[in-house]
Amino acid sequence: MTTDHLTDDRPPRHARQVASKVPEVTVYFWMIKVLTTGMGETASDWLARLFGPIPAVGLGGMALVVALVVQFAARRYVAWIYWTAIVMVSVFGTMAADVLHVGLGVPYTLSTPFFMAALAAVFALWYRSEATLSIHSIDTRRRESFYWAAVLATFALGTAAGDLTATIGFGYLGSAVLYAAAIAVPAVAHRWGGLNAVVAFWAAYVITRPLGASVADWMAVGHSRGGLGLGLGPVTLSWTVAILGFVGYLAASRKDIRHEVMP
Repeated sequence: MTTDHLTDDRPPRHARQVASKVPEVTVYFWMIKVLTTGMGETASDWLARLFGPIPAVGLGGMALVVALVVQFAARRYVAWIYWTAIVMVSVFGTMAADVLHVGLGVPYTLSTPFFMAALAAVFALWYRSEATLSIHSIDTRRRESFYWAAVLATFALGTAAGDLTATIGFGYLGSAVLYAAAIAVPAVAHRWGGLNAVVAFWAAYVITRPLGASVADWMAVGHSRGGLGLGLGPVTLSWTVAILGFVGYLAASRKDIRHEVMP
């Protein structure tokens, strides 16, 4: 699903130059998105071990606020600003889901539908206010606020869902295979089944979270838990390097920026 497949739900506009606050949806978008989900999963656990859960949550929350302030202050999409915000949402979204389970003892069977309901509420309010959930509409402050609320909810939901499947018998590798198959469903349904483009996009967006997190966890955890035993730190750092490489390439090539005049 690329940007061209998300044009169905665009509201009519007067002729003007669009200054979007989000990147064009290309293969690079999906690759970096999956990398940020895995990196956020292991980084959250790594930071909790280094500093303790409470200081880690505090640091993650402050970093997220700073990243979003910079993102909202920017007048247009800037690759490193946008993806920094996504990384911090990934880290803090993981922490939010973990706090409910580890800190408050809420089982994943309850936190998963809770975050699903939270995401549905964000979408309902967004659509009621703007009459569209298309990412092409992210060119006002209010729409951008709805967008980031939805992004945060998708990361928390994906974290809970990934941990749920990993703990009910699938394991990390099994969960990765499960979500790799699941992410193809909205793409196929959109291409050949007539599924709405915006619905297909957000469905795939949600699934990337448990997919990336399951792969990263499988690489990091020990053999006794069915993983490769590479460690949280090395996996976090290696995925961070990959993210920096792709974002640096996009910043230089500008392949994820579309300039268009709407009729």
